[in-house]
Amino acid sequence: MAVTATRARRLATLLALAVLAASAQETPPARRFDPAHTRFGFELRTRWGQRILGAFPRHAGEVLTLPDGRLQVRIALDAGAVTVEDSRRWSALARGEAFFDAARSPRIDFLSEPFSHELLHTGGPLRGMLTLRGRRRFETFMLDPGHCQRPGLDCDLTGRGLIHRAHYGMDGWTFVLSDRVRLDLRVRVLEAP
Repeated sequence: MAVTATRARRLATLLALAVLAASAQETPPARRFDPAHTRFGFELRTRWGQRILGAFPRHAGEVLTLPDGRLQVRIALDAGAVTVEDSRRWSALARGEAFFDAARSPRIDFLSEPFSHELLHTGGPLRGMLTLRGRRRFETFMLDPGHCQRPGLDCDLTGRGLIHRAHYGMDGWTFVLSDRVRLDLRVRVLEAP
């Protein structure tokens, strides 16, 4: 009897490992962002209507395919590398304590909620958790419709979102800068290995 129970446990363990291995093989690997085609930027307005454009030249990200076939996006932006219109002064202010506070919060992270492949073709809201200056909030980006057969692979995915500085404790320069910040994205991923 003891031999039969031991064999049954071994068989169950082998079967569980086989199922895990098969499901791991069915899920495609994550697709990393293509650094040559991916861009993240932001736009601010002064109280007098002047546009201030900035960029995050250092970033990382990937698109994951979940076991149920839906997708999920992870984005990490380097706040310490932010640049503003080739201006050393504005770039230093953007990295400083009153704005992105890169010394204490060096990364800005976004993790989307799962979404279907259809969103890449039709465009629409992409909701997820944004972590900025140690504060976390759900935010929504509006993706533009894809204009090719495989959006994100054969052509760029573009979109934008609007956040409020006050929600993230970016309360510096309120007498000069509007509370609203527009975030822009242009993403392409690499072919899976």
